Amino acid sequence: MKKHYAILLFAVLAIALWVPPVFGQAGTVKGVCKDAEGNPIAGGVVVWTNVDNGQKYTLPTNKKGEYFSLGITGGKYNVQLFKSPDDQKAGKELFHQNGFPVQLDENTLDFDLKKEQENNAKGQGLSAEQVKQMQEQQAKAQKETLTVKSLNEKLNTAKTAADAGDYDTAIATLNDANQMDPTRDLIWFKLGDYYRLSAVKQTDPAEKQKRLDSAVNAYQKAVEIKKGVTNDKDPNASKNLAAYYNNLADAYYKDKKVDDAVKTYEMAAQVDPSSVAQSYFNIGAVLTNSGRPDEANAAFDKAIAADPARAEAYYQKGLNLLGKATLQGDKTVAPPGTAEAFQKYLELAPTGPNAESAKALLASMGSTVETSYGTKKKSTKK
Repeated sequence: MKKHYAILLFAVLAIALWVPPVFGQAGTVKGVCKDAEGNPIAGGVVVWTNVDNGQKYTLPTNKKGEYFSLGITGGKYNVQLFKSPDDQKAGKELFHQNGFPVQLDENTLDFDLKKEQENNAKGQGLSAEQVKQMQEQQAKAQKETLTVKSLNEKLNTAKTAADAGDYDTAIATLNDANQMDPTRDLIWFKLGDYYRLSAVKQTDPAEKQKRLDSAVNAYQKAVEIKKGVTNDKDPNASKNLAAYYNNLADAYYKDKKVDDAVKTYEMAAQVDPSSVAQSYFNIGAVLTNSGRPDEANAAFDKAIAADPARAEAYYQKGLNLLGKATLQGDKTVAPPGTAEAFQKYLELAPTGPNAESAKALLASMGSTVETSYGTKKKSTKK
């Protein structure tokens, strides 16, 4: 239930708009507006709306949170306080009070959210310590909101720079963000990405190594923070952690640490079942490129088991098997399963990027292209 905070007396002098002003009836309206932490609400807006005729008076606050006005018509008013003109347009009020009576005299109406919260808490039977805890929680929530806003601005700035190829600016921006708050896994993850992506562009081996090391450290920090979150309410927590492991594995691979890359890809598969096929395909690719075809094909088999429609795994497995082929006269004799792997690729991806290559390799082995992909068996009438 939304709480409406009580507002102290606010002075106004009413002069009916349709009656000429009478000398001596002019009055003043003044007050001070303070937020929940007791700070002046500078640049705020106090809006008074006459209940009878709907006439509105909009009064700005100065740097001290003060507002002042002359000549407000008497009657009952609904009063609203906004933090800024933009909040007023958006209808985001701080307080409001309905049916406030305006008298033909000088009066003062102060808005003090801190006191109102204390009074409200006392009305609920809270102790002074409980009130203090409530205020600390509110201050913490407000600080968190501001921090998240600043960090998102840093992330957007870094992304814009990275998209333009300016990785140094992106890296510097996220390092600044980590100075603000080093506990955000997403900041460390994106920092790792920019170090990793920039490393391959370096011509100086020492600088390349430095950036890869920095990428690994950033990804490890992201993983550490993400794993340390208890009762993580993020519905994509497992997918995000798998992504952290995936990119960390790629950094290891680029740093020629093949075994570390393989272990890390396996961790990605463990934390997110939906990433198993991709993780083991990546392991197969890493091991293939490292000259370990038998281990690579074992990984491709796991990728296929997790996703039987992953065409590229069949093609890469076929290439690894073909690497062990022998020549008998003019005929290429490949190990068992080679032709079947290429055939399966063509069945799943008849117009895929490696379709023509698969057909040529089958022809070199004296095999014909056999695929039933996209066809249906004709029914026979009895």
